[in-house]
Amino acid sequence: MENVKILAVVGMSGSGKSVVVDHLTEKGYPKVYFGGMILKEMEKRGIEINPENEKAFREKIRAEEGNDWVVRQVIAEVKDLINAGQKRIVLDGVYSWTEYKMIKHEFPGAVTFLAVVTTKKLRYARVAERTVRPLNLQEIQMRDSAEIENLEKGGPIAAADYFVSNNGTMEELKSRVNEVLKEIEF
Repeated sequence: MENVKILAVVGMSGSGKSVVVDHLTEKGYPKVYFGGMILKEMEKRGIEINPENEKAFREKIRAEEGNDWVVRQVIAEVKDLINAGQKRIVLDGVYSWTEYKMIKHEFPGAVTFLAVVTTKKLRYARVAERTVRPLNLQEIQMRDSAEIENLEKGGPIAAADYFVSNNGTMEELKSRVNEVLKEIEF
């Protein structure tokens, strides 16, 4: 794994993670999307992809295969990319403390965590306005609680190596991300 660098982008819903990941993939870096592991497996099994089926399947696979099933798939995909010669890889969607620890253990010294943060008021407004999976105030508050309490999502954010504020424009966010990329030589 010499010279391999993995950038894991973390943050709460509506923080701007997708904007950052899109910015990185536009630069040519391959991404491994945690949620994509569920979708791939559903497709493989011929299960129709919709929010209800996704939730049911995610719970089913974790009950059958363990809570670390998704991260095990991610690790395998990252190893495949490394074996194919990739030296820079983006991780999209490290949600739990277990996933954080497994990624750090599996790729020692290669992983940098970047947390995207914004004010709660702005984050909630963004989630309400988005075209894909918009949530009202009560729904986003419930989601935040579930992700923090059930997935321990706060751990990877709190333990991040770098934090970028996303309270301004997309250009400002991308500029901050580019500064981090330069600093970590990504």
